[in-house]
Amino acid sequence: MSSVRQEGKDKIIFVTKEDHETPSSAELVEEDPNDPYEERGLILPNGEINWNCPCLGGMASGPCGTEFKDAFSCFHYSKEEVKGSDCLEQFRAMQECMQRYPELYPQEDEKSSSKTSQDSTEESGANSTSASEQDSNTSQPDTESTAES
Repeated sequence: MSSVRQEGKDKIIFVTKEDHETPSSAELVEEDPNDPYEERGLILPNGEINWNCPCLGGMASGPCGTEFKDAFSCFHYSKEEVKGSDCLEQFRAMQECMQRYPELYPQEDEKSSSKTSQDSTEESGANSTSASEQDSNTSQPDTESTAES
């Protein structure tokens, strides 16, 4: 006998050998060659945006979906010399919306980025210290040899 359990967003189904011995009753639906959203990618043949493309990762349907669509559409259809430079307002609105939902749209952790910067500074400081030590070490023998002369 099969069992089903839910773990967060995942549904886990365990089936028995007997469950697999019964032929499947699932019916496959034939693909519609006229379906404009069927495996076409992000941009449809007519140049429109395929909002159902899995490559968007659900951004078009989340709580900031409208803002995302506005910003992405503006960028896609932009005719400016620097593409999308006329879309700053839409991207700002999208960013503000995303900041209202940090659990859905996590920002880069400022602590980890500042720690990374600090680590880099410490490493470069260590490198410059060792470089200056090398300079002083190489200059000391020269000074001594000059003093002896």
